[in-house]
Amino acid sequence: MKESFLLSLSLKYKNDINFEEYPFSIPVIKNLNQIVFHPKVTYIIGENGSGKSTLMEALAISQGFNPEGGTKNFNFFTNNSHSDLYKYLKVTRGVQREKDGFFLRAESFYNVATNIDTLEKVDPGLLQSYGSVSLHNQSHGESFFTLMQNRFGDNGLYILDEPEAALSPHRQMSMLTLMHNLIQKGSQFIISTHSPILLAYPDALIYEISEGGINMVRYEQSDIYSISKYFLNNYQKVLSTLLH
Repeated sequence: MKESFLLSLSLKYKNDINFEEYPFSIPVIKNLNQIVFHPKVTYIIGENGSGKSTLMEALAISQGFNPEGGTKNFNFFTNNSHSDLYKYLKVTRGVQREKDGFFLRAESFYNVATNIDTLEKVDPGLLQSYGSVSLHNQSHGESFFTLMQNRFGDNGLYILDEPEAALSPHRQMSMLTLMHNLIQKGSQFIISTHSPILLAYPDALIYEISEGGINMVRYEQSDIYSISKYFLNNYQKVLSTLLH
């Protein structure tokens, strides 16, 4: 098994942190000890508002990515709202260095697509790396998948925050195939998701955020799996309870 580009994540400067202030007051940060990354895929999962996007953002910034997404060469911003958490992260790296990388976050993907169009005017031909068609001239789901198909390469580090947001279930399954091909060529993925499909990649590490902090779980133990399975197997009963 190849060594990870990123090996682990923990907090530094703990004595200088006020854990009553945001973002350190978020349970996942307040109780963060160490996250060990899998060389293939590591998942960060949890409820809305649990802090997973805050953690993913800080991790990406600590590795030189733009807070709103893109490659390490992107330096635009439309809303400078990221926290200083990245300054307090201790990220242990392996000996190998990635040859490619991308930070994809669903909530600011529109801004990334706009920036790519702007850069294309200055650097004609840039769009070829993104499928040769403006991401704005495709459906939301098509643009997500086109970017991953064309821009993601071998030996890359890919930090993805809820990439399923625009993808149909069928496209999510296709994304698993795309991920697998890139993993076999040396890439590493760190993903936050609510999708039971994307979460199913075998031989991965899954960290689930709860009020008590963050713990490693198996796929079948995760809330995403158990709640989805229960609903699909008992949807009439669930609906009668929810809609009574």
